[in-house]
Amino acid sequence: MTELFEPVGDHDHRLALSATGTLADLNRAGLLEAGDLHVADRVADLAGGADDEVLLALALAVRAVRHGSVAVDLATVPDVAPELTWPDPVTWLAAVEGSRLVELGALRVEHGLVYLDRYARLEQQVCADLVARTRQEPPPVDEAALTAALARVGGRLNDQQREAAERSARQWTTVLTGGPGTGKTTTVARILAVLADQAAVLAAQAAPGAAGRRLSVALSAPTGKAAARLQEAVDAELAGLPEEDRDRLSVESMTLHRLLGWRADNATRFRHDRTNRLTHDVVVVDESSMVELTLMARLLEAVRPQARLLLVGDPRQLTSVGAGAVLSDLVAGHEGDPASPVVSLTENYRSRADIKTLAEALRTGTADEVLAALRAPSSQVEYVETDDPAAVLHDDTLASALAVRRAAEQGDPVGAVRALDEHRLLCAHREGPYGVRLWNRHVEQWLGEELGVDLRQEWYVGRPLLVTTNDHALEVYNGETGAVVLGADGRARAWIAGSRGLQDFAPGRLDAVETMHAMTIHKSQGSQARRVTVLLPEEGSRLLSRELFYTAVTRAQDHVRVVGSEAAVRAAVETRAQRATGLRQRLLAARGAGSAT
Repeated sequence: MTELFEPVGDHDHRLALSATGTLADLNRAGLLEAGDLHVADRVADLAGGADDEVLLALALAVRAVRHGSVAVDLATVPDVAPELTWPDPVTWLAAVEGSRLVELGALRVEHGLVYLDRYARLEQQVCADLVARTRQEPPPVDEAALTAALARVGGRLNDQQREAAERSARQWTTVLTGGPGTGKTTTVARILAVLADQAAVLAAQAAPGAAGRRLSVALSAPTGKAAARLQEAVDAELAGLPEEDRDRLSVESMTLHRLLGWRADNATRFRHDRTNRLTHDVVVVDESSMVELTLMARLLEAVRPQARLLLVGDPRQLTSVGAGAVLSDLVAGHEGDPASPVVSLTENYRSRADIKTLAEALRTGTADEVLAALRAPSSQVEYVETDDPAAVLHDDTLASALAVRRAAEQGDPVGAVRALDEHRLLCAHREGPYGVRLWNRHVEQWLGEELGVDLRQEWYVGRPLLVTTNDHALEVYNGETGAVVLGADGRARAWIAGSRGLQDFAPGRLDAVETMHAMTIHKSQGSQARRVTVLLPEEGSRLLSRELFYTAVTRAQDHVRVVGSEAAVRAAVETRAQRATGLRQRLLAARGAGSAT
């Protein structure tokens, strides 16, 4: 699928008026934007020029990163605009390989893909660091202590979870995958207890009688909301373990950016790197499917080789907003590997039965099977086909808004934030008739009419908030949510729930926040709600995909309502979110090279 735009006139900033030939056609068709062409022209000029075919490949490589791919596959490019005339893919790739841009290192051709140099190097680094971690001497293990610890803390674990705990003791890197409700957090807590026990036993053997230090653990996630949820869940699990196991752990939770140490002078570099490693004994990264290639590279640079790294996530969810699909590539790159660091959890403990059935159909089934799961009689799954979504969405969205408002008027930030997780309206788009912006306005209008008040002021009491960018100075991070609450002095305060708990701010201090009566499915990753309504766009939407639909449905704990046409459901299920990356091939090649030696 390609993200197209419809030019609104010759002065549209997305149009490159100086472009000619195929580049101009692609720009007019919405496949390339002006920025893609400007970057390509600049790079080509620095290299002393480029043929039209090579310049086209360069512009498409720039566009690919903007759309989440790490590189561009020239063989598949004609599929997105078959009505246009394209070069023959074989001769096109050969022309790029023989170009001065490749000779000078501006472009790379690897695994049949065309890369911008920076992204090829990042992918090589991630592969090299992951492989190096698997090939170094494994951590020492006291077998008797491991058996005893697994017996003590693993009473409620199934075979897959127990395997994950045992393997985490024997390897430096573990990739723990599974859908919502498969017990990933329970397993993480038990893994930490086992690792802490091993550290204590081995330290006592090395220095008998010495007081052992606590195992230092960093719990992290790409968003503050996900990091906070991880800490709450792990704390709850640890509370049920014996006191001796809890006392051996020193656990702190934070966003990945805060863990790595953000720098005001550089958006892609951090204080912690190869020259200044993280001091933690164990680094846990939840919602790893959301970690883009650049951030994963920085994380692998910062983690000490002799520190455990635990990557946790669901590879079937939507991938990161930035370039790359690291988690799914990592899982695929180790498929069939007897020494794979990947452990998959499949048994769902939390979601209701019918939601599990729908999620499983979206994971592996056909469109007919998904529709059957949607249409089966159920108190947990509801499917509404309608030309008037407002009539369907009115009652629940208004009730949710009123619940937040009541708590906010009573000066209860905890209650207001808790009310946000009772019901959530999820949309694929930000704009248009099925977009977040329109439905936020609808709910505000309904709320204003119900209360008999004017809600056109920005910081009205009860306004639900979504943070849209990281603010390291305030320690408020992208994806965190909150609400505007009435203070004891009669003034409105913005309360944000993040990895550091609830924090309140004067509204004027928060720049990048949006109203959140509705939110995009992308932004919903890392969060859950008791009841979820998914508003599907029309079947022609460029965003519809199986991964998008799966991510939306699996945000629900007790009830999910899907509003959309059968054609939209079929379009979503039959479309896979494809990203051009080479990490899987690099990992497979490294496995082959390793076995050959």
